[in-house]
Amino acid sequence: MKFNLDTLVTEFKNLEIELSDPEIFKDQKKVKEVSRRKKSITEAVELYLEYKSLSESVEENKTMLWEESDAEMKDLIKMEISEAEGKIPELEEKLKMALLPKDPNDDKNIMVEVRAGTGGDEAALFAGELSRSYILFAEEEWYKVEVTEKTDGEAGGVREIIFEVKWEGAYSRFKYESGVHRVQRIPETENKGRVHTSAITVAVLPEAEEFDVELKDEDLEIKATKSSGAGGQHVNTTDSAIHMTHIPTGISVFCQDGRSQHKNKDKAYQILRAKIYAVEEEKRAKELGEERLAQVGSGDRSEKIRTYNYPQDRITDHRIGQNFSGIPQVMWGRLGPIIDACAVTDQQMKLEKAGKGR
Repeated sequence: MKFNLDTLVTEFKNLEIELSDPEIFKDQKKVKEVSRRKKSITEAVELYLEYKSLSESVEENKTMLWEESDAEMKDLIKMEISEAEGKIPELEEKLKMALLPKDPNDDKNIMVEVRAGTGGDEAALFAGELSRSYILFAEEEWYKVEVTEKTDGEAGGVREIIFEVKWEGAYSRFKYESGVHRVQRIPETENKGRVHTSAITVAVLPEAEEFDVELKDEDLEIKATKSSGAGGQHVNTTDSAIHMTHIPTGISVFCQDGRSQHKNKDKAYQILRAKIYAVEEEKRAKELGEERLAQVGSGDRSEKIRTYNYPQDRITDHRIGQNFSGIPQVMWGRLGPIIDACAVTDQQMKLEKAGKGR
């Protein structure tokens, strides 16, 4: 382990040298790759250097203790050894956590896509409530939020909404939300008091840059159409909406929120790139046999991750087997305890896997 960590320190120093070379800035993709790698190992390197310094201090003091004859000095040296040895176990635990595989997407901005699924109007209402909760939670944690696309439900709520969450660590906070969210409650229109079950899908897409996913013109089918829905005089008067399809994957996006065709086209590129990147990341993870609590933006319709039972005021996260109460508070953005519990379980899974690997 010591050899591996010394190697990590050497790599860190080499990365610093590489970033100090002006030539590297001619290749922005290389700059980002090197910067990301350096950032991903910084904490582990700093903790290891502190651990190494303490360990060396203990050994030096033990040698001094053996050579020292003055009783008062011996007591002082023993105190220093005791203090250093007391810090080492905590440092070792922190080092274990820092050495766990980092998700390369954790620091990225994201796009969150919420779609109403089975359940008709009730699903649209819940999609509206959960997306509002996400936006409030993001703003509470000082992220910048911008709604990109929104299609309202006929009886309220939303059929579909896509919004961006920007600032460092956005993906790390939202990545456990991808999947099917099921709601069980009595609709306001239900006069017999029967509980209905509806479902919505959530996909959390890490932002993909141009060098992450290359979109070739020959692989794209782009159609300009008239915007539809609420929007004032501009709606249905110009072909400003953009429908873009990536032919190799069949993934398509539709953007009509922007007032100009140019803005909608730029946004369509951005969303399409993020969706393709998410698919490629999931494929890569499966090929490597990675066990993940968070799927990269899959929004897999077959994977039920959470149930919101209103009559019993109980939220069950099926991946971690935990229940939470206070649905009204959660619907007003108090998602922290659930997300934190998912993050803790994810870390435990990684630690267990790392332990088996040794």
